[in-house]
Amino acid sequence: MLTLICPGKTASQRYALALRAGLNGIPCEILTRLDGPLENRAILFAVPLDESGVNHEYYDLLAFLRTHPVCLYGCVGGVMVDGPGDLYTKAAARELVLAANMAGCTFPGRPLVEAIGSLANFAVQAKLADCDLETAYHLAVRNLAGRILDFSPPRLEKPNLLVLHASNHATSNTLALWGAVRKRLGDACTVTEIGLRNGTLEDCRGCPYTACLHFGEKGGCFYGGVIVENVYPAVRQADGVILLCPNYNDAVSANLTAAINRLTALYRTTSFSGKALFGIVVSGYSGGDIVARQLVGALCMNKGFYLPPGFCMLETANDAGAAMKLPGIEERLDEFAENLLHQLKG
Repeated sequence: MLTLICPGKTASQRYALALRAGLNGIPCEILTRLDGPLENRAILFAVPLDESGVNHEYYDLLAFLRTHPVCLYGCVGGVMVDGPGDLYTKAAARELVLAANMAGCTFPGRPLVEAIGSLANFAVQAKLADCDLETAYHLAVRNLAGRILDFSPPRLEKPNLLVLHASNHATSNTLALWGAVRKRLGDACTVTEIGLRNGTLEDCRGCPYTACLHFGEKGGCFYGGVIVENVYPAVRQADGVILLCPNYNDAVSANLTAAINRLTALYRTTSFSGKALFGIVVSGYSGGDIVARQLVGALCMNKGFYLPPGFCMLETANDAGAAMKLPGIEERLDEFAENLLHQLKG
């Protein structure tokens, strides 16, 4: 059975029709709010927005998730957001996915059905399915519901873990935390660590789709370099990928952003749906959640990595070495390492 969580009492006719058509024949229980924990459920969050991008009941849902950190233990989720304009839908979805994930919910790759006002973002799907935009919307809802119900993350005896960073070992708080996690993992994983420092890679420049596909089919990318030579083979072999992300101006650092962008050619020909995404984010003052939502959007919603519960460790530390002196840090490192192994090995 699918648990459908629909915050908000008013919604458009299009939203209601998409749910009826997309979920036709799928047994559902419908909730308008969360008043207590849900465990081991398949959940579809269906969020309608008004022209301002606001849904007050949706914010009540966020508040509950953020203050009940294990309330979705064992759940698998997806998100549908419907809005009357071109803005706010994806931002609302990323915010919800992060909150639900921190509350214990797993998300399969590409867990978002996003309906903007014109439905123009369904143009490609409509062309492929030989249907109109609204029907493509309904089909996307149905596809997401099926993937939520069927999702079962891989469990591996000795998983391959790829670690990507662009930091300096001598001064990086993020690398210091990863070093502590690495010690806790012992020999339970095969770990590959790749550093992407200045001058080692070029960013994606937006090749035409056909050119990107051409190089992707040959296992490469037009720009070559460390991404093709080292990162692509490591991603292919990886069961989990962990990004080490110091917060630079409330954003993922330039080289890691470039690496994410350059994965597009590989994504054309390689499914990432069986690969888990993890992150360690360290902010000097605040804003770690902004960076975590970027990872959710770029790698889970767009590239299709699945999101294990509690995928990201979020810490705040400024001076070099400060992260390892934070109150309670040893316990949080224990929890993160234990969760990472549990999600990959079972």
